[in-house]
Amino acid sequence: MNAVVSPPRTGKIPPLQNGDRLSRDEFERRYRAMPHVKKAELIEGEVYMPSPVSWQYHGAPHMDVALWLGTYRASTPGTDAADNSTVRLDIDNELQPDAVMIVKPEYGGRVEFDADGYLSGSPELVFEVSASTAAIDLNRKLNVYRRNRVSEYLVWRVYDEAVDWFVFREGEFERKGPDADGIFRSAAFPGLWLDPAALVRRDAAAVLTVLHRGLASPEHAAFVQQLAARHT
Repeated sequence: MNAVVSPPRTGKIPPLQNGDRLSRDEFERRYRAMPHVKKAELIEGEVYMPSPVSWQYHGAPHMDVALWLGTYRASTPGTDAADNSTVRLDIDNELQPDAVMIVKPEYGGRVEFDADGYLSGSPELVFEVSASTAAIDLNRKLNVYRRNRVSEYLVWRVYDEAVDWFVFREGEFERKGPDADGIFRSAAFPGLWLDPAALVRRDAAAVLTVLHRGLASPEHAAFVQQLAARHT
């Protein structure tokens, strides 16, 4: 990849534009100067600004994901989750995933919080709600998350009514299938169970029923104990 060179700085800050090739510092400078812009990402040194999102195909499914992860976080001290927050992955990539789950740094997690409050490093789990962005989420973003060793990457392809779950193993993302009972079980976050069929039909009650089974499992209890023992 060619190096990204920041343009000379003048008194006036240019606006972000789709397709701009920028350094991460210049991307952040322009993004901060555009408070009306709610989402912009730097992917492999190129600016990506998605189109407005719909209620049916993004906003409402996004809320279901946040409910699922937020419920797990509430029952698992030492973890945290965020919605639509900037992640500084590396020098060419600053993404704003739909949802992120981490182990907090003081509990042995591998991310850090920079002085200005941004997350820096590779989260344990990233979730993207993908309607019109499927081509990016399953190609360029997938490669970026793989290279940065994100432990688990989930993509809900809303139009296709399907959930992809990728697990990082030996330098690659492996596509994980549900277990024999149709349930996904996270390796990075024991007890984080997902019924993908319930999720895609937007049956939040069924999604939470399966999750609460995971939260009651011995694996989750052991994970909570491990996190408590790591706490500094």
